[in-house]
Amino acid sequence: MAEPMTERLHDLAPGLDDLPLDVIAGHLLAAQTQALVAVSHALPEIAQGGRIMAETLNAGGRLIYAAAGSSGLMAMADACELAGTYGIDPARVSILMAGGLPQDAAMPGGTEDDRQEAATAARIITEKDAVILLSASGTTPYALEIAKIAQRQGAATIAIANNPGASLFQGASVAICLPTPPELIAGSTRMGAGTAQKAALNMMSTLMGVALGHIHDGMMVNLRADNAKLEARAAAIIARITGSAAPKTHLFAANGAVKPAILLAAGATDLTQAEALLTASDGHIRTALAALKPRA
Repeated sequence: MAEPMTERLHDLAPGLDDLPLDVIAGHLLAAQTQALVAVSHALPEIAQGGRIMAETLNAGGRLIYAAAGSSGLMAMADACELAGTYGIDPARVSILMAGGLPQDAAMPGGTEDDRQEAATAARIITEKDAVILLSASGTTPYALEIAKIAQRQGAATIAIANNPGASLFQGASVAICLPTPPELIAGSTRMGAGTAQKAALNMMSTLMGVALGHIHDGMMVNLRADNAKLEARAAAIIARITGSAAPKTHLFAANGAVKPAILLAAGATDLTQAEALLTASDGHIRTALAALKPRA
């Protein structure tokens, strides 16, 4: 049986530790750059994954990220950003990580083999959900068990792994293969494989945001302005889109929600009309603005 790419020895590995640290740093950067190239091989699948995520949320389902170890940390980073970036209700996002989410710097490795823990965690999965599964090797028992249960429940499954032909891809709704080259530090998949996974997850959730109408002209129009930095960002977004000289007034009238604030600044008579326009446009501000100001 061929050795998985994630476990193979890199061509530059022999004598690596005998090199000056700045030279090693250059090799490490080059390896990270090569890992990102692997993401380009999966653009259609990443787009499909983003579409499934958006459709799941629109249909009332949840996004459930499932992984172990370094892949779990990549999953957690993406999942925890969805509320602040796109206004996704945290109750609609779950993270299943082998051994539980870390509370300190200790992250046990043996839990990734615990199929029983995975089966217990997977009880929350329903047919309405989309389950995003990650495993660099594509053979992690924790991820495989959750994938099996999710498919049995009828949930959509988006599988991300770094070895072609990985077991995790079997039966997946979308299989995202990120064929990263061997790690410069053999088997240290927090490096190249993890970088590729993070890029793919960030891209996928951003595409989800586009599909949901939460991005307009490259701006986050569904953020909630719940601190000074975000309030300033929200006000700038409203001003850029509408030309309003008093964006914070509209933001206050919309209780900190940017989309209705934009419509108020653009001429909506009140919050009720703004929200009705958003409902009619499925949350897409461009469509709502066009309806507010029909062409002559």
